[in-house]
Amino acid sequence: MTWKEQAQRVHAEAQTFYFAFRHPRVPCYAKVIAACTAGYMFSPIQLIPNFIPGIGFLDDFLVVFLGVKLLQRIIPADVLTECREQANVAAMRRSDEVRSPATVITVLAMSLVWLTAAITACRLLVLYVPIAATK
Repeated sequence: MTWKEQAQRVHAEAQTFYFAFRHPRVPCYAKVIAACTAGYMFSPIQLIPNFIPGIGFLDDFLVVFLGVKLLQRIIPADVLTECREQANVAAMRRSDEVRSPATVITVLAMSLVWLTAAITACRLLVLYVPIAATK
């Protein structure tokens, strides 16, 4: 498997567990495990800090791996199959989605407004904020 295929598979599994998290037949303790697993990824508190080379992301990988394996055992098989089908349908819908010209124009207009505001703010800072004189 290539890296791209593996990344697509991980994305599909993440979406599967998202649909499982929202499914009414999934037990509450499975939802808590899913939330804790996802929350650990975004938590600033880590068992092994991420800036340590080599092993920094090992704890993240381990927590996600164990969380996914535990969820696969806890969630009923028919619910997991249904959620995988929902994830596949959502992926096909995203790939078939056509961007309308209005969406493209809106994004370009918002980018232009943001760029204009950033340039104006920089010019105002240069004009009105005094630079401390160095000795």
